[in-house]
Amino acid sequence: MRDSNDENDDRRLRIGSLFSGYGGLDLAVEAVFDARTTWFSEINEPIARVFGHHWPHAPNLGDITRIGWSSVEPVDVLCGGFPCQDVSTVGKRAGLAPGTRSGLWAHMATAIDVLQPEWVVIENVRGLLSAPAVRPRSQGDSDERRNPVAATPESATLRDLEPDPWGVGDQPARPLRALGAGMSTSGLC
Repeated sequence: MRDSNDENDDRRLRIGSLFSGYGGLDLAVEAVFDARTTWFSEINEPIARVFGHHWPHAPNLGDITRIGWSSVEPVDVLCGGFPCQDVSTVGKRAGLAPGTRSGLWAHMATAIDVLQPEWVVIENVRGLLSAPAVRPRSQGDSDERRNPVAATPESATLRDLEPDPWGVGDQPARPLRALGAGMSTSGLC
């Protein structure tokens, strides 16, 4: 919410905001990174107007499902809190799957893959760590390419860890859990 005419503005990190809401996460990210928000994506018009009031120089890119990321201004920090209803422990636990609200994560993953920001800040609920996930297949994609090795190496042992029913468990990443539903190209989860 700083004035974009600040003389140090060109040296500050640039933030792109997804699932922006009124900008609470953006305020925190700006403060931590001493950065400036350069654009945002929010489909709820009344809420987008609140965001636009506080960041008048940041354009709203609109619906994340319709953004062509290759034509978007690159950013140093990409932040967002994609919908949590399908991964929350108090929800139906539909997980990260195409067609679910939480499945919008795939669009954020695409933004990360194309924009290649230095930093990614994601806000979500703890249930994300154990929710089921289904990666949408791209053309020519296969399980072998997406999951070439088990998430837990054969030599690793997790027996000494305290049991955690909320965590990802001690089995390889099959079935895929939301925590492991990152992008194979950049290694982010």
